[in-house]
Amino acid sequence: MSPTTPQPVDLMIEARWVVPVEPHAVVLEDHAVVVQGDHIIALLPIAEARAAYAPRERIELGEHALIPGLINAHTHNPMTLLRGLADDLPLMVWLQQHIWPAEAKVIGPEFVRDGVELAVAEMLRGGTTCANENYFFPDVIGATYRKLGFRAVIGLPVIEFPTAWAKSQDEYFERAGEVHDSFRADALISTAFAPHAPYTVSDESFERIRVLADQLDIPVHLHTHETAHEVEEEKKKSGLRPFQRLQKLGLVNDRLIAVHMTQLTDGEIAACAEAGVSVVHCPESNLKLASGFCPAEKLRQAGVNVALGTDGCASNNDLDMFGEMRTAALLAKAVAEDASAFDAAYALRAATLNSAKAMGLEAKIGSIEVGKQADLTAVRLSDLETQPLFHVVSQLIYASGRHQVSDVWIAGRRKLAERVLIGMDTDAILARTRAWRERIIAG
Repeated sequence: MSPTTPQPVDLMIEARWVVPVEPHAVVLEDHAVVVQGDHIIALLPIAEARAAYAPRERIELGEHALIPGLINAHTHNPMTLLRGLADDLPLMVWLQQHIWPAEAKVIGPEFVRDGVELAVAEMLRGGTTCANENYFFPDVIGATYRKLGFRAVIGLPVIEFPTAWAKSQDEYFERAGEVHDSFRADALISTAFAPHAPYTVSDESFERIRVLADQLDIPVHLHTHETAHEVEEEKKKSGLRPFQRLQKLGLVNDRLIAVHMTQLTDGEIAACAEAGVSVVHCPESNLKLASGFCPAEKLRQAGVNVALGTDGCASNNDLDMFGEMRTAALLAKAVAEDASAFDAAYALRAATLNSAKAMGLEAKIGSIEVGKQADLTAVRLSDLETQPLFHVVSQLIYASGRHQVSDVWIAGRRKLAERVLIGMDTDAILARTRAWRERIIAG
């Protein structure tokens, strides 16, 4: 092949703007992303790309921003089937008196499968290409994501009481090992330990998790410091704040994905930064449950990796990462009393590269860079609601909505084409969802 002969490739996506996230806050005008197989092989001006490559498929996005696929760093996606079941309640009342009893009546492989499928359809239509999952029946969850071609980290649940998934501490760990092994070589699915929270997990279980997480080289994903009540109860029980207890047990390290973190001292923030802990901020769930305010800007300034998640639909009530980015940016400004806090470019980074880093996937996803997986989201910016356009990233965070997501790719495969889901039967998903509603109402 001569130097002037264009190289055959699978896909070229030409966009009015490409926002790669890395380098930070950069916007590239009239650029193309070139994809071969599942990964990005070039990012360059459109004219140069056309001269150098002969794509089998060319997508022209003349009114769009192309961004990395959004990454939901904390969610319970089977609970999408419980959306709106119990609202306007404090956390422990919501959880103990409504959610846990409802789950006990319906939880099982079919509930989990159908909830995940509904969630994937919603996430794709909102530009999300990866989720950090935390729920029971992780074998079914992983198999469903795999079938749908959606990227996910599957939580291996540990909790100190019997559930439909496991009846004893030993069984939780045995089943965790089996699920981890079943996805060990999977291109899209990986695993993390998912102990529920310090108030539902014993020291003995945490010690086992610490050893196994090191051996298996996987993260530990748990709720902690979600409410002031949680912190006070732990102090009464052990004399320690939950974070102090995790420190004592050796879990405060660069594997820890600490979710919520609304109750933090300056010392705890500094300890997170020093240890390499990732904090997942779930602003809308925390606001709705009145759990408190994560000091997101303080964490950012201290050098802590701050990621974003929606939490589950039972407490949010959606999987809208565009809404989450906007809320995170606005809330951080009010909490910090600083209008420059958690700026738009950082909000986008928190929902992409920072979330990838929290999950141990930053070498594969989270930014549009050569060598990374082609997980991409196109956002149409020509709508009335996003005009006039002065600053692309600001418009993405403060004015755009998930309804403007037009196209999505995961590992180079198109999953959403001009707002139409590919390979998913939306009528069947809706029919199953309505059937679950009737079953949940009937109790």
